[in-house]
Amino acid sequence: MLKDFSLGQRVAEDEVDELSTYFVETEQWNRVWRGDVDVVYGPKGSGKSAIYSTLVSREDQLFDRGILIRAAESPRGTPAFSSLVEDPPLGEVEFMGLWKLYFLALIADAFDEYEVEGEDAKRVVRTLNDARLRPGGRISLRTHVKNALDYVRRLFHPAEMEPAVSLDPVTGGVTGLSTRIQFSEPSAAERARGSIYIDELYAAADRALADSDVDIWLLLDRLDVAFAGSPEFEKNALRALFKVYLDLNDLQHVRLKIFLRTDIWKAITSSGFREASHITRELVLKWDRAALLQLVAQRLVRNPGLVDHYGVVPDAVRADTQAQGMLFKRVYPHQVEGGPNKPQTFDWCLSRTRDGSRLTAPRELIHLLSETRDVQMKWLEIGEAEPDGEPLFQRGALKEALPAVSDVRLTKTLYAEYPDLRAFLEMLEGQKTNHGVQSLAVIWRETEEKAKEIALRLVDIGFFEKRGTFIAPEFWVPFLYRPALKLVQGTAEGVTVEVNDEVEERA
Repeated sequence: MLKDFSLGQRVAEDEVDELSTYFVETEQWNRVWRGDVDVVYGPKGSGKSAIYSTLVSREDQLFDRGILIRAAESPRGTPAFSSLVEDPPLGEVEFMGLWKLYFLALIADAFDEYEVEGEDAKRVVRTLNDARLRPGGRISLRTHVKNALDYVRRLFHPAEMEPAVSLDPVTGGVTGLSTRIQFSEPSAAERARGSIYIDELYAAADRALADSDVDIWLLLDRLDVAFAGSPEFEKNALRALFKVYLDLNDLQHVRLKIFLRTDIWKAITSSGFREASHITRELVLKWDRAALLQLVAQRLVRNPGLVDHYGVVPDAVRADTQAQGMLFKRVYPHQVEGGPNKPQTFDWCLSRTRDGSRLTAPRELIHLLSETRDVQMKWLEIGEAEPDGEPLFQRGALKEALPAVSDVRLTKTLYAEYPDLRAFLEMLEGQKTNHGVQSLAVIWRETEEKAKEIALRLVDIGFFEKRGTFIAPEFWVPFLYRPALKLVQGTAEGVTVEVNDEVEERA
């Protein structure tokens, strides 16, 4: 049974074809599906990409509801916007122009593909074609980005811009006008030379969609990958994106659907972002215990051998919280650590995969249970006895699986995405799990003021959980990161209050 046992991939992009078979349709999902939400925030691994992938996989159902969808970023492989990293636009204003041209080109592509007709649709398509933003034939998202960037640069750097008026080289007479899309209202003279305000094109696109009785959703995911490597570049790009989102809010039939990590949102708004208060169609993904149990149960009942062995009905399990809990207790041991005050296995799993924000992301939970399967298989292959009773897994398999999860979370998330903090994390190796500012200052060889600043950054990225008081803060390392750094439970010198991890966890 274990040879064929699988809980799926922990990363949504790696299981697009199978995700729909065990996707958990929470109320959060339903709000997105109904169209009530435009911006979805969540920590890494919280399910943003799962929602995005499920929307894409249900393109036909959305079409039946009169909704056209367009992926505005590559769901796999190299991100469309990654080509900008080496030579990005200079600031937010240019980025706003790039976003607007890019989205309009995607809308024009949809008009062609779905045969959205009428004068307004033709005007949008013709204008973009005349501006050479949509060269003939189907082009990639990366090419759309490059064309938009080239156009923005010509527009914002007039010395490099081509003349708008075409002249006959022999007679000197005017032979035509090239369309110039502008990002502010053109003057009468500029209009006479062929200029048009980009917002007029969006208004025309909105009317064309209304006439055809359809909406269009432009989906943006993987923005953390698209703009990785340069915090300033990322900040300019994403602040400009949200300003464009607000600019387009008046349109009735064009919606941006943005999926963004919460830590990135905090970073781009840390220096102030007045427009943030106007973003109201938003959702922060959170998973409670019941939703995570349902998620695991959905994946368990995808295994035919397990279903037959335990004699369960998949649809009945999916529909009943109590049945989900019972199945988990039959498959896994009652406790990982024995004792009347120790948590049951599912709660132990949640506590071991929880980060400093006290939230468990589906990714780490699935990773832990998948590693548990691999550990148990290895033990059986070398001749270890099978677990006693009904469970498929021994207690020790769960404990032995945790270091792999810890190592991946530390190295592939924190080290990979916050390289400037890596040295401070590495210096904690072998240290205690509970610190005050004084002990951190000694370990990091920094002043207490600087140590507190670094510690608070580690709180923001979920490595530390902040405890104590405002005057005497304490910084506690969650179980998730302890194996990878070989941390020793206890309070470091300089912290006066000992914290009982297990008691506080249960409380």
